[in-house]
Amino acid sequence: MACNGVYLPRGLSLDVILQLPRASITESLGLLSTSEMAGDPLLPPLEPMHEVWACGVTYLRSREAREIESEIKDVYEKVYRADRPEIFLKSIGWRVAGHKMPIRTRRDSRWNVPEPELTLVINRRQEIVGFSCGNDVSSRDIEGENPLYLPQAKIYNGSCAIGPGIEILDAVQMQDIVIRMEILRSDETIFQDDIIASRMKRSFGELVDYLTRELDFPNGVFLMTGTGIVPADDFSLQYGDFVRVYIGSLMLENFVER
Repeated sequence: MACNGVYLPRGLSLDVILQLPRASITESLGLLSTSEMAGDPLLPPLEPMHEVWACGVTYLRSREAREIESEIKDVYEKVYRADRPEIFLKSIGWRVAGHKMPIRTRRDSRWNVPEPELTLVINRRQEIVGFSCGNDVSSRDIEGENPLYLPQAKIYNGSCAIGPGIEILDAVQMQDIVIRMEILRSDETIFQDDIIASRMKRSFGELVDYLTRELDFPNGVFLMTGTGIVPADDFSLQYGDFVRVYIGSLMLENFVER
């Protein structure tokens, strides 16, 4: 594990760090840093047993896209306007792809898209510690066929990427962060778009509150906060595509494998 480009003591895990109060994490990391420079390869910035949860329909663009793909349209309008957000389990840590690692599309799907998402890092005290870049790869045609198929559309090998690290930041500062995605095919940019986090209908604190109301996370948890960037309806990921997600000072890059 590394902090600001240098290694932390061997044996120190993120599980241990996320036991600490948010106010003391930055200071503790500074005191624990060694002088040994960190290098590649970068692993996903979470432990194998960390849980990754995700939120849906938190941006207007996401609601519109779900209504287009689905024959049951009013369910997404109801979720978008409801007090209770849509939250679902996306991945366990050992399934998560890191920076420059492969992502996948389902073989039984014809319409697959990346979803760039600001991913909250939350400690055991339910405090937002910071964020990372996330990619919630999804099969739009499977979810569109029936909303009850969402787990199959969202949860499969290679469908979740997080990285390259964690930026320590409080929730208020995150509101003005720009989220940007670009997709490259044969070395050409075929899609790019951006959105500011404040366009999200719900606050970060609200999402954390609903996630942790009846669930404990003694080692911390990661929460994808939804996407406001959706490619055109005629777009689908292909083998060999590169997806880059930019949030704050972080950039997560993944390539699509078979």
